[in-house]
This record gives sequence, C-alpha cells and structure tokens, in this order.
Amino acid sequence: MKCHYEVLGVPRDVFDDDLKKAYRKLALKYHPDKNPHDLDQAKEQFLLVQQAYEVLSDPHERAWYDNHREAILKGGAGGDYTDESLDVFQYFTSSCFVGYEDDDKGFYSVYREVFNKLAAEDSEYTTDQDSDFEVPSFGNSQSSYEDTVGPFYAYWQSYSTKKSYCWLDPYNIKEADNRRVLRLIEKENKKVRDKARKQRNEEVRSLIAFVRKRDKRVQAHSKALQERAEKNAKKTEEKRKQHLKERREFLKNSKESEWASFSNMEKELKAMEASLAAEFGENIVSSCEESESDDE
Repeated sequence: MKCHYEVLGVPRDVFDDDLKKAYRKLALKYHPDKNPHDLDQAKEQFLLVQQAYEVLSDPHERAWYDNHREAILKGGAGGDYTDESLDVFQYFTSSCFVGYEDDDKGFYSVYREVFNKLAAEDSEYTTDQDSDFEVPSFGNSQSSYEDTVGPFYAYWQSYSTKKSYCWLDPYNIKEADNRRVLRLIEKENKKVRDKARKQRNEEVRSLIAFVRKRDKRVQAHSKALQERAEKNAKKTEEKRKQHLKERREFLKNSKESEWASFSNMEKELKAMEASLAAEFGENIVSSCEESESDDE
C-alpha cells in the first residue's frame, strides 16, 4: 500500500489549501476521460488519488491516519512485512576487519559502511521536519577529531532508532470494534514496539562503544588531551612555586625595609638632639632647673 501523502505528492505537514490544489491537479491528470490510451492504469491511479484525498481532507480521518500510518503501510499484524535490519552482532569482533588502513577490508571502510547502512535504515522513518538533518560520517583514518570523529560519536552514542516496529504488533488495529478495544490494542502494541526499540538502541550503542574503544583516532586524541593536561599541570605547578618564591622575597624585603627605617629614625633623632644641645644647651638646662624649682 502506498502512503496517501506520497500519492498526492505532498509533505505530511501540508496545509489544506495546498492539499486541495495537489488533488485537483492529479485528478485532472489521471481522469479516465483524459487518458483513453491507457484507461486501466488511469482508473487505478485516479482511484488512489480520490481515496487519499478523502482521508486527508477530513481532519479526524487525517489525524487517525497520521497516528497509525506506519501500521497501515506495513499491513498491521499478520502482514507480510519482513524486517531486514542489519545484524550488528557480526561486527562485535576484530575479525570483521583487517588492519587500520583505508582499504576495503580496513577498520574505517568496514565500519563506515556499517553505520551508513544503519543511517539508511532509519531514513525511511525520518519525518519531514528531520529530512534536512545529515547523520555525521564515520570518515577515514585521516579525518580530524573536531570536524568528523567527535560529531560522529556524539550522535551515535546517544542513538535512538526512528523505526516504529509496527510490524511486530500482536494485534491488528483494523479489527477493533470500538474505541475501547482500539485503545487496548494500541496499548499492547506499544509495549511490544517500545521493547523492540529499546533493544535496538542498546545493540547499536554497544556497537559504537566497541568501535570507539578500537578507533586509533580516538586513542590519538585521548593521548593528546592527556599530554596537554600534564603540560598544563606542570605549568600551573611552576607558576605556584614562582608565586611562593616571590611572596617570600617580598616579606623578607618588607621586614628589612622596616628595620632600616627604624634605624634611620634613631640616627636622625640623635642627630637632632646633638644639634639642639650644641646650639641651646645652656638655656635648655636652665629652663629645666627653673621648672623644677617652681614645682617645689
């Protein structure tokens, strides 16, 4: 079954006016009267266009279709859809690659292909809002850490599959007789889907941890960071020692300066006393004696 949005050639967030324009254009294009040379094909396509527009032009039917779109497209429970997801467990071994060169069997070529496949699997379930996002590339042996390696691991270490796993639904929503039964079916189906998604996320995140541990580019980056940290620590220690040395010298010079100032002051006072005594010595003595007599 083909998606209604694809039949009409419109995005999933299309506005009503654009939806109507697309429908009229295709209805005119595939109308049997306009295609007498290929009547059967025209009728089939015209019917698909009508069915798609009938659903998407009704707000309630469109909302329900959007919520169950993938289950409908995959055929629901009992459908013949086969999950062809990549088996990642075969890549949890160093025997799946030969060396760390950029040849076809090398580490970087093998795992670049693995993650390209995983990204391609998810692209089928990418919404229109995410369609412009480009999954970071694994790169090659010469790729820089800042531009390629770092962004790649940042994305995949927090990987969350976009697959719905609706093909695992144990119950078919088309068999629901009423809303209550539909809610029960959706609840049970959701449990199965969530479990499958969680398992896939754990598988891929475990694989990325396995790959990252063996990636020579990551090892080189970690070594560079460690050397930089050690160098910075050494500089910090040298600055600390230099600061302590300067502090000690400052305190030592401060004490010597204070003592020198005190010694100079004593010398100045003695010089002043000597000068005064030489010039006014007798008068100073008489004044002192008279002052003492008055006190008596």
